[in-house]
Amino acid sequence: MTDPVSTIRNLGPAFEQACAEAGIHSADELRELGADEAYSRLLRSGTKAHFIGYYVLVMGLQGRPWNDCKGDEKKALRQRFDTIKASARPAPENQMISELDAIGVRVAANDLKLD
Repeated sequence: MTDPVSTIRNLGPAFEQACAEAGIHSADELRELGADEAYSRLLRSGTKAHFIGYYVLVMGLQGRPWNDCKGDEKKALRQRFDTIKASARPAPENQMISELDAIGVRVAANDLKLD
């Protein structure tokens, strides 16, 4: 049996659901991918980019409290986050969802029939 994503420090059920939507189904998979690749997958699957979410993931994978990131380390993580955010584009099937989210319309992927 594999441990769920939510067994990693700082990561709860909402993050676990976002990971599942990005095709990441276990804590081991998440650790193997690493924070940068995993976060990139989350963004491509339609998760909205948020710096705090990224550094909470990084801290959790290091076994550290979410608010342990400060100073130069936080600045360096911000640069990594900005690079990931700039390069990650939602998959075509998630593009419409992202665009609807941007204007305040919330829908789930299964609510749309994409042909």
